[in-house]
Amino acid sequence: MRTGSEPSTARSALRMRLWLSLWGLAWAIFGTAAFALVGRPGWAAACGVLWLVVTVDLSLILKHIRQGPHYQPGRDIPPYPPPDHHVPPYRPPYRPPEHRHP
Repeated sequence: MRTGSEPSTARSALRMRLWLSLWGLAWAIFGTAAFALVGRPGWAAACGVLWLVVTVDLSLILKHIRQGPHYQPGRDIPPYPPPDHHVPPYRPPYRPPEHRHP
């Protein structure tokens, strides 16, 4: 069922993001260790930064999973309805400027 409000009511596949983050975490740890061992400090630092980013993302994913069905509803929960109270701001009708001749 499409309502037209999907971008504002979209849901994230948190379990898939969890496994992809774990996969990325493993590669970031491996890359940091491997580049440090072969004497490439720049690449080791880049992998270390990636390790940090993946760890923060992983913690947010776990937080959202723990928050329950608001962030991870099951298949039996339909999409959120679009908000009914949204009314575009009032804009007065356009009036062209008056011509004034000297």
